[in-house]
Amino acid sequence: MVNRRTLDPEGGPRAAFGARLRSLREQRGWTQPELGARMGYAPSHISGVEIGSRNATAKFTASADRVFGTGDALTQQGDALRNPAILDGFDDYVALEREAIEIRVFELGIMPGLVQTLRYASAIQAGVMARGAVTAQQAEERMARLLARQGDLERESPPKIFMVIDEGALRRCVGGADTMSDQYQRLLDFAALPNSVLQVAPFSLGEHRPLGFPVYLLTLRNGSRVAYTESAQRGCLERESRYVEPLFTDYHHLQVESLPQAESAAMIERVRKGTS
Repeated sequence: MVNRRTLDPEGGPRAAFGARLRSLREQRGWTQPELGARMGYAPSHISGVEIGSRNATAKFTASADRVFGTGDALTQQGDALRNPAILDGFDDYVALEREAIEIRVFELGIMPGLVQTLRYASAIQAGVMARGAVTAQQAEERMARLLARQGDLERESPPKIFMVIDEGALRRCVGGADTMSDQYQRLLDFAALPNSVLQVAPFSLGEHRPLGFPVYLLTLRNGSRVAYTESAQRGCLERESRYVEPLFTDYHHLQVESLPQAESAAMIERVRKGTS
C-alpha cells in the first residue's frame, strides 16, 4: 500500500499550490510519473512540489499550465508563491498570538492591523498594489489573514492588549476623511475595552522614543515571551530571551514616555475634529 501524505491547502502558499497540483493531477487520473513525463520532470520532483518540499519555479508552473490547459492560472499562483504576501516568521507569530495572554504592539506610520477597519485596510492594500509591490491575489490573501487574525482575538477569554501608536499614524490620511473618521472611532472603541490599553507616542518624544521599528511582543500561558519585529522586506520571530527581554524593556520605557490613555484618546478626538 502506498503511503499517501495528506495535504493541507491552508498550511501556507506553498502548501496551497501543492494541493492544487495534486488535485489537478488526480482529476485526470494521472500518477506522479505520468505527470512528470508530460511535464519533463522526474516523479520525485512532482512529489516534492506537491508536498511543499520543492519550490515551483517559473519554468515548472508554465509547464504545468501547458499540460493541464489552465491558461496562466498556475503561473500566477507560482509568481505569488515566489513573491509572498506574508513576511517570514509572521505565520508562526500569528499562531502564537492566538494563544497569548498578553499582547504588546507598537506600530509606526500606519494603524496596527489588530485595530484596522476594513476600509482602512483595503486602502492600504490598494496603495501597495498600485506600487506593484504585491499582486491582487496577494492583497486579497493579506486581507483574509487580517480579518481572521482580528476574529481570533474575539474569543471568550481575550488577551490583555497593550498598544502604542506613533502620532504619525494618527496624522497620516489613508483612504480619505470618511475612512479616517471611522478608523479614529475604531481606536476609541478599542481603548474602551476592559482588556485593552491604548497610548499615543507623540512627536515630542523626539530622539527619546525607545523603539524605531514595529514590534509585537507576546506573553504566553506558560510564561514564556516571544518577539516579532519587521523591516520593509523581512520579518523576524525571536524566542531567545537574550533578544526578547531587551525589547520588552524598551517597550516598557515607551509606555512610560507615551501619553496616558485618557490623553491619547483626547488627542485622537482632536485629530478627528481637525482641531490639533
